Amino acid sequence: MSEINKKSLEHLAGLARIELKKGEEEKFLTDLKNILNHFQELQALNTENVQPLTGGTEQKNVMREDAVFEENHFEKAEKITGQFPDEEKGYLKIPPVFE
Repeated sequence: MSEINKKSLEHLAGLARIELKKGEEEKFLTDLKNILNHFQELQALNTENVQPLTGGTEQKNVMREDAVFEENHFEKAEKITGQFPDEEKGYLKIPPVFE
């Protein structure tokens, strides 16, 4: 892993559009070095027999299969809308809830 230095910090700050002040540069350098050191420690761990996690579940596909329905959906909609007693300006009218 490459060492972080002032030039790479300035490059990262430019990419992130962060304006660093004089006192902040040293703090960020120290923090970034600590973060990179932590990742080096993690890379040293033996994960050979560890199964990868996939979102906390072992389900492969939770989507349903696409299916073609033979029934006519327009007829079904007409059955539902036909149960409303009134219609006004193309909208289904229901009895008032609050009077």
